[in-house]
Amino acid sequence: MEVKPFKAFRYNAEAVGDAGSCIAPPYDVISPSQQQMFYEKSEYNIVRIIKGETTPSDNADNNRYTRAANYLNDWIKKGILKQDSTEAIYAYVQDFHLAGAQFRRSSFIALAKLEEFGPMVRPHEQTLNAPKTDRLNLKRATAADFGLPLMLYEDEQKIADKIIEKAVGQKPLIDFLDEQDVRHRLFAITAKKDIDAIKKMMLDKPCIIADGHHRYETALAYSKETANPAAAYRMIAFTNTLHEGLVILATHRLVGNLEDFDAAKLIAGLKENFDVVEYKFARPGDKATAKQKMLAQMKSEFNGDKTAFGIYAGNNTFYMIVLKNEQAMSSFVPNMSSHWRSLDVSVLHKLILEKLLGIGEKQLADGSRLEYIKDTDNAIDESIAKVDSGQKQAAFFTNPVKMQQIKMVTDAGEKMPQKSTYFYPKIYSGLTINKL
Repeated sequence: MEVKPFKAFRYNAEAVGDAGSCIAPPYDVISPSQQQMFYEKSEYNIVRIIKGETTPSDNADNNRYTRAANYLNDWIKKGILKQDSTEAIYAYVQDFHLAGAQFRRSSFIALAKLEEFGPMVRPHEQTLNAPKTDRLNLKRATAADFGLPLMLYEDEQKIADKIIEKAVGQKPLIDFLDEQDVRHRLFAITAKKDIDAIKKMMLDKPCIIADGHHRYETALAYSKETANPAAAYRMIAFTNTLHEGLVILATHRLVGNLEDFDAAKLIAGLKENFDVVEYKFARPGDKATAKQKMLAQMKSEFNGDKTAFGIYAGNNTFYMIVLKNEQAMSSFVPNMSSHWRSLDVSVLHKLILEKLLGIGEKQLADGSRLEYIKDTDNAIDESIAKVDSGQKQAAFFTNPVKMQQIKMVTDAGEKMPQKSTYFYPKIYSGLTINKL
């Protein structure tokens, strides 16, 4: 893939004070309460551009997209955002803790020449139309990139990783701790030999889109409809698949709004293709123990390369199910590769959500029956609480997808179901801005 340095617009600490208060997670993971929090953190927070508030009086001439463009232009005019004077590839380092262990994920940010999906650029998940329309409207209004798709490449020599490690010895351009205690640091790589080394290394590297599929597809669409040659490039963060800090977490599913949902009928139906283990609890005090037994057995099956899920639908019982009939997927989706059929999320979507609960592609698209829960902090307990309160009817807990599985599925030219992976931590928006 062709990459090149650029002169990013960045928050001017002299004008905004703490530049870290102006940065935010990607638009699609910001909840309404978080949106308000970021609005309150700083009058210049990037959330005003990437996920602006809507009002009842919005119209074609005054809406969140036109306001985003006004913010961008005003902030540049006032010196809130300043463009770097020297072209650079930017080193982005995230330090974080997970399950008692410390990790560091290193990426580099560069402009990448857009390519249609194929051998060199491979998506790994399905996308939805609504987010693409939203991002395209924002790009049409602003002609700029604010968020960073995350792309994965493989380099055994770790050329870029070594250059980033050297850059960490410099004074960071920004250094801040987010609400999840993830430390974000940005460094400029400006030495010609280092930039040339990264450019040369990447030329023959095929890439997998890990995060930001909608933003990449939006860039392709925008490039086709505009005469601006700069639109042929998109600002992207790249991470080596062999990097020790590349962490993939699970994304769980909550189902709701199903007519005539019956937990007992679901479990009975599962027994055709799955072995079912029950973890009952009679008293609230035993609930946590039952949950931990389910999760521990799920992990054990995962380590043994088995397809396993946890289920909670109330009735004082947790369930752990393991696929016993591997031929069931071959019969249900014969047109997909064996690698795709072996994915836990594929099995969940096809043999359980679609076959037993009637949540097919059409129902997934309208978003009314399925909620995706990223596996961080109290995600599992919060999912259980939603079932107990009646907000949802059942929770399905999954194991994470393995990197090797992503490679095999994308090598076959296929896409996983949407929200199959959760690359942690998220790549933040507003660290670098590319104005076309």
